[in-house]
Amino acid sequence: MAKTHTVINQIERKGVVKDVALGKMHIMSRHAQREKINEARVDYLLANIDLEKFGMPTLSERDGRYYIIDGQHRIEMIKRFLGDGWEAQTIECYVYSGLTESEEADLFLGLNNALQVSAFDKFRVSIAAGYADEVHIDAILRGAGLCISRDQVPGAVGCVTALRRVYKRSDGATLARTLRIIRDAYGDPGMASIVIDGIGHLCQRYNGTLDEKTAVSCLSETRGGLNGLLGRANVLHKQTGNIKAQCVAAAAVDIINAKRGAKKLPSWWKA
Repeated sequence: MAKTHTVINQIERKGVVKDVALGKMHIMSRHAQREKINEARVDYLLANIDLEKFGMPTLSERDGRYYIIDGQHRIEMIKRFLGDGWEAQTIECYVYSGLTESEEADLFLGLNNALQVSAFDKFRVSIAAGYADEVHIDAILRGAGLCISRDQVPGAVGCVTALRRVYKRSDGATLARTLRIIRDAYGDPGMASIVIDGIGHLCQRYNGTLDEKTAVSCLSETRGGLNGLLGRANVLHKQTGNIKAQCVAAAAVDIINAKRGAKKLPSWWKA
């Protein structure tokens, strides 16, 4: 009798243990697996190979093809260990049939919940799984002409932890305002974690009183641009000992208030 394994989150399907040829295994769509092979991870596994601890990868069978849900690096390692002819070699795997792409993504997240999967990979997979917060954040970015990516492409934003922090701390409208101000003031170089977190604080604190156009004009025209903002924030951090994100917000307030004719905001430290 085949062994069974219950899918997480109460997906009503069971996986069976099957011997599957390595040559029949394929990487799933980029939405439900890690973005790229971590070569350092594969090298480590190969240098410390222990077949007794290899475990069973998890696959999804669709249309006669086997897609890797979990075990991508172990499978890549075993291919390199076997060398020529690896395609015909079989290994034991948990195999699920009939999963949707969303269920595959959900299963990936559950299996990797206790492992060192990057926040970026989990965020991308959460979008594919239909998780409400991540889907909404992704839509906000797309609405601003930006995208979730670690590639060097226009509009790429990779600091997903900062995005989630601003979103959770305030709301979607605040995150959208934050991204627009950074985009228009600094462009792609501004899409860094500390900047998103800091300008997110600014937009949350002065919601209703902060004029976006004024903020963009002041921040973009200040001496040094983005470096000028971060330089002021570093000085404030050393002087006050406050967290850097709040110092970025305080520096932004000082820059806006320094512009002649701009509506003055209450001091960050007194607001």
